[in-house]
Amino acid sequence: MATATLTARPVPATANKSRHHRGTARWVVLALAALVALAMLVPFLIMLLNAFKSPADYSQNGPLSLPHEFYTEGVTNFWTRVNFPQKLVNSIWISGAVAIAGTLLSLFNAYAIGVGRVKGRLWIVTLFLLATMLPQEALIYPLFTMASDVGLSNSPWSVIIIFTVIQSAFGTYLLSSVLGTFPKALLEAAALDGASRWQVLWKVVFPVVRPTLSVLMIFFFIWTWNEFFIPLVMLTTNDTQTIPVALASLQGDRMMDAPTTNAGALVSLVPAVVFFLLFQRTLTRGVTAGSVK
Repeated sequence: MATATLTARPVPATANKSRHHRGTARWVVLALAALVALAMLVPFLIMLLNAFKSPADYSQNGPLSLPHEFYTEGVTNFWTRVNFPQKLVNSIWISGAVAIAGTLLSLFNAYAIGVGRVKGRLWIVTLFLLATMLPQEALIYPLFTMASDVGLSNSPWSVIIIFTVIQSAFGTYLLSSVLGTFPKALLEAAALDGASRWQVLWKVVFPVVRPTLSVLMIFFFIWTWNEFFIPLVMLTTNDTQTIPVALASLQGDRMMDAPTTNAGALVSLVPAVVFFLLFQRTLTRGVTAGSVK
């Protein structure tokens, strides 16, 4: 009866060293990432400390000390002083409308440029890219004048239209690059089946780029939510202003209530965090959708 002996093949020493080196590098990268995350959290921790600190405690002990009492009047003062519920509704309405309209406009533009193959496609995409680089300070005077001429002065619609065009410039540039490489076989098959251009857009192109559109919509909402300069100029009355403008109204020329300002920043941050947590999975799927065929 024959017996078979199994001999273990020795592992080269270089393989062990390479594996150990990769493990060490991984831990170094994780440690650096943790340090960066902590550094980014420091301003939020300082804001949280000062949001529940009385003005006397803040002036005596500074912004880095722990509060001696749980002071909640800063949150109450901000809530009633700026009429926060109205500002919240204005911000949600403007940001949501810009996110939806900007994404649709980006899709239509990119479909015409990327799939329609219009002449001068490269120059048009370059023009949209240059449009995203224009500073808002250079645009605000003609925009304010045009809004006044058409009767949209102090109207949320003026801000919605402006940011829809601005955000869609970036969205068009991004989607045009994606749709420029769209498989022609799918388009030809849809054309042979008698599909119109509108049907090709919604039944062939839209399902493929839907993850990218979800990411664009989330980014457009957050970017518009954080905008300050154009809403400050275009929205002149208290009942039409947004949350960033309301935060700026807490600061005067000669005096600033730091605890109330920090409490207002904390309260204003909560809706954005809730929005991010609700759409975190959508954002993750949209970012990683293009990595797997």
